[in-house]
Amino acid sequence: MTTVGLLRCLRRRQLHAASVSSAYKFSSASAGGRRTELRLDGVKDIIAVASGKGGVGKSSTAVNLAVALANKCGLKIGLLDADVYGPSVPIMMNLNQKPQVNQDMKMIPVENYGVKCMSMGLLVEKDAPLVWRGPMVMSALAKMTRGVDWGHLDVLVVDMPPGTGDAQITISQNLKLSGAVIVSTPQDVALADANRGISMFDKVRVPILGLVENMSCFICPHCNEASFIFGKEGARRMAVKKGLKLIGEIPLEMKIREGSDEGVPVIVSSPGSVVSKAYEDLAHNVVNGLKELRDNPENEIQMKLNVPHSSLSSEKRP
Repeated sequence: MTTVGLLRCLRRRQLHAASVSSAYKFSSASAGGRRTELRLDGVKDIIAVASGKGGVGKSSTAVNLAVALANKCGLKIGLLDADVYGPSVPIMMNLNQKPQVNQDMKMIPVENYGVKCMSMGLLVEKDAPLVWRGPMVMSALAKMTRGVDWGHLDVLVVDMPPGTGDAQITISQNLKLSGAVIVSTPQDVALADANRGISMFDKVRVPILGLVENMSCFICPHCNEASFIFGKEGARRMAVKKGLKLIGEIPLEMKIREGSDEGVPVIVSSPGSVVSKAYEDLAHNVVNGLKELRDNPENEIQMKLNVPHSSLSSEKRP
């Protein structure tokens, strides 16, 4: 059976919204507790990489984090592109083939750079718009989670859709998320939306592993001077205010954009660069955070950070 058949199945479900409840059993955040049966078979931890709005580099962060976890931390990693309307993972990970279907009628994720990937962008034609209503999106998300043979994974990284709507709440309530990583730029407008994302995860009882300040500064390649285009240390101040951890500071560099467009994550294309080291530090902080959560059932995270205060912003690049 090809993926075309799976898409036809998804379209039929649009006419029967009630079937969504059977494909995706909702857990109640107000009931207090995230049920253990919501775990995906063979997946130890699931983390969400989220932002309150688009345009802050959430997908590039999710991709490079996943690749760093696989290649720098030696873990078995999966990457789920949950942004149904704007899937970016196929381009960023250089994925061109459609997933196959096994005998159990589950899709086999497409692998590259040591990461197993699934995205709606792999199931539809290139540039095809997805004009879907909510029930169809929910059904698609169910297919891309429980309808995929992920095998044995240490961590499944979920590139969440931007915002705090139905899709985000559905994923948060229907998967036993181990934690969430919030991505924001330092500017106040982005931080205000990131704050809403933090509140959403708090309401659905998902612990926050920490904040990532993306585009923290731009270091001139000619004079090595740092310019704070989007403000300075905004995410750090919010982390302190919220009692959270700043687990990453990612500088604004052309190599990130080039790697995303070419389908070669910067962690692979420039392993010795400053930005690659920043992603590697982020990956180690996520691993440490997950360990802290497992060791502390009350989810009180006291992480040992690899990111010193203003490590990227206060010094010139050598």
